Amino acid sequence: MKRAFIFDMDGVIVDSEPLHTATKMETFHHFGIPFEERRLEQYAGRTSKELFSDALEDCPTALTWKDLADYKHRLYIDRLTHAADIVPIPGVVQLIARLHAKGNLLAVASSTGRNIIEMVLRRFGVRPYFTAVISGAELPRSKPDPAIYRKAADSLGIVPAHCTVIEDAATGIAAAKAAGMTCIAYHNPNSGNQDLSHADWIAERFDMIEP
Repeated sequence: MKRAFIFDMDGVIVDSEPLHTATKMETFHHFGIPFEERRLEQYAGRTSKELFSDALEDCPTALTWKDLADYKHRLYIDRLTHAADIVPIPGVVQLIARLHAKGNLLAVASSTGRNIIEMVLRRFGVRPYFTAVISGAELPRSKPDPAIYRKAADSLGIVPAHCTVIEDAATGIAAAKAAGMTCIAYHNPNSGNQDLSHADWIAERFDMIEP
């Protein structure tokens, strides 16, 4: 029987959290919006709309969350495209290839915009391995809502019970479990102080995961 592996992207395929943090904080500074960096941990795995909408609640301004999101997006794309230190997390490309070689179906389900997901997958040479790409930015609710993982399973034609999610954030783990899927938590130290205890298994390295 076919099985599926569904990957989060940020903090799982690419160690982008430091870049996300830097560009978010630069955005707040650019627009003169007070925001403490430590608060970003609670938004791991969630959308820019949620982050910037919350940040603007206590800040009288004519700006909208989309003004901030668009500025941050331009910063992020520029660095993601040109920075030499943007590389895959060690072992993840090999894991993706092994899972695909064993006949598993693969998908990416990330809160990030579709164009960024596609850019990262192509840059790392792994796009051909993935049957489906699901962007939470196109859904009405983000993780921990399970909709993104249910949509990934539907796109692959696999029932949730036969899907394994690889996540690095507490919100993503909650979404995977609510969708009725197995969840492997990858412990990424750059993803902040995440509670991984609700995952079925915690992996410190990707070579610990075997098909």
